[in-house]
Amino acid sequence: MNRILLALKTLRQIGFQPVALNALYRLGLATGHYGRVENRGSRIENRDSSVKIHSLFNLPSRDELLEVLGKDSREKLLADADEIVAGKVRLFGGEPVPLRFAFAEPLHHWTIYETRQSSSISDQSSVEDIKFIWEPARFGWAFTLGRAYHLSGDEKYAEALWHYADTFLDANPPYLGPNWMSGQEVALRLMAFVWTAQVLAESPASTLERLARLAGSIAYHALRITPTFVYARSQENNHLLTEAAGLYTAGLALPEHPQTARWRDLGWKWLNRGFQAQIDGYGEYSQHSTNYHRLMLQVALWVRALTTKDTKLHKGFPRKTVDRLTAATHWLYALLDPASGCVPNLGANDGAYIFPLTISPFADYRPVMQAAAQAFLDYQLPRGVWDEMSLWFGVPLESKKYLRTERYLGDLLYAKNSWAYLRTTQFTSRPSHADQLHLDLWWRGLNVAQDAGTYLYNAPAPWDNSLTTALVHNTVTVNGCDQMTRAGRFLYLDWVNAYRQDSISADEHILQRVSARHRGYRRLGVRHERVITVYADERWQVEDEMLILRRLRKPLTFRLHWLLSDWEWKIEIREPVFEIRLKSPLGWVTLRVTPFSTLDSRISLVRAGKLIYGEGSFSPVMGWVSPTYGVRIPVLSFAVEAASVETVKFTSEFTFPATH
Repeated sequence: MNRILLALKTLRQIGFQPVALNALYRLGLATGHYGRVENRGSRIENRDSSVKIHSLFNLPSRDELLEVLGKDSREKLLADADEIVAGKVRLFGGEPVPLRFAFAEPLHHWTIYETRQSSSISDQSSVEDIKFIWEPARFGWAFTLGRAYHLSGDEKYAEALWHYADTFLDANPPYLGPNWMSGQEVALRLMAFVWTAQVLAESPASTLERLARLAGSIAYHALRITPTFVYARSQENNHLLTEAAGLYTAGLALPEHPQTARWRDLGWKWLNRGFQAQIDGYGEYSQHSTNYHRLMLQVALWVRALTTKDTKLHKGFPRKTVDRLTAATHWLYALLDPASGCVPNLGANDGAYIFPLTISPFADYRPVMQAAAQAFLDYQLPRGVWDEMSLWFGVPLESKKYLRTERYLGDLLYAKNSWAYLRTTQFTSRPSHADQLHLDLWWRGLNVAQDAGTYLYNAPAPWDNSLTTALVHNTVTVNGCDQMTRAGRFLYLDWVNAYRQDSISADEHILQRVSARHRGYRRLGVRHERVITVYADERWQVEDEMLILRRLRKPLTFRLHWLLSDWEWKIEIREPVFEIRLKSPLGWVTLRVTPFSTLDSRISLVRAGKLIYGEGSFSPVMGWVSPTYGVRIPVLSFAVEAASVETVKFTSEFTFPATH
């Protein structure tokens, strides 16, 4: 697409204000404005060494933590902390890697890296993705060391945390190097510093010199956020929320600083504007992602805890903000699988877990959902080790007003032991994935038909954020085309809305029936309609009809795709039925697909980017799932292709073994 036409289309579909704000940010980079502003702020900062960090949280008692964790989880927490003491950290919840902050080459001002004027990032790192440099510098691992110290009183955890903090501050002077490029990264680190100072306040390792240095660094971090806050506003996503939360935190933590009132007021203003604008009336977050939705709720819980220390506030969040957060909690709670604590891997997943105040693994959403449900929804899950996060965020664990439930019912599809999420949304903000009519199917805690996730944002092709496409989702595509126009690594244009309708059946064997549609292929003369029927015997039927809206001169190729768990498999073909059987840990699961087409059909089974059965088109990104950022594991990509000049229909049927 012509670059000028693309720019005009982006302006029309994204809106003038975000584009203008982003242009203003780029102008600041080009003119050197940010460097000049930071230099003035640094001169002011160097004249004031009396700033101290004030306590902002009501920390849980050791007895409360021990009651929630129990002996086994306590030992697991200390073992995780010992791993960090030994110099290893688990980025994005993955395997342990060395914890490093220093760079081999001389550092430049952060704007040099942002404008791509330096190759130092690639020279100084063995990775191509900047997120692997940023993640350890977020200090998410500090929450593990701090929790271990608070629980055990063992000074080795405090000493290690201060050692790493000193190492980072030495290796990353204010505004120099890639770790100062992003205001969001700076804000997340700022909040970790504030929490660390309070949790380690009583440790002998927390010397006056160290605390003063950390206070000065917090101020430098806040001064870094404000000049480029226009960029966070342009994004209209989690950048705005985290940077506003960072400013609000700094304003409360450093009340003697001359900028404190500005930070607090600016942060509070944009936090509330962000929550109210980025959460729609149904509760879905603007980034259309379960992981970013969790991040947003964590920001809300963090700020909610801070408001108890804000003398200017008496009632916390305003009513409209609370209403949005209530709806957002409802939306994510409905997607929580009660058996596993996991949710569908919907949308972009960058592995963010900004406040990992829990022993539960990255994929377990119960810690955040427990705290958010109690804070904003007056519901709660059954008690468990996931209650630890509620303690740290100051959310009471027991209340008679809470309705306790294992499964929180939402606008989804349910059987006795299985449930599904059908993706149908009307976009009011830019989508991150082309996933309309994707179906995520769960049975007894197993994600049978799943979402591929993300893997990497910033890698060479074919892994340049390529799992966004409709081709890897559980839906039907036409001629290999996407549902929307991919205009960049993070940008879809020509947004496609999907609509659903629930119907009531007189058949006593039918539990639910939902129909949905989208017109993402109208340029090809096709409309996609999907009907899902849930039967009382735990059978799921998915009917896909690709309606031809105009006369075609040549056949179109329709491809139905299912991304299935990596289990032992058997395929049987009984024309026109294609059957794949999967040996799950709980018994054999069967998927039968019947295509109705005027021309021949064919099947393919791809695992880890390689065709292992049948024939058909495929790419190296198929047959993978990414449970967290930078991690990919093999799964089975099962596809049925049919060509026709007339309407094509696929019928898929999932059956599960009987349970006793």
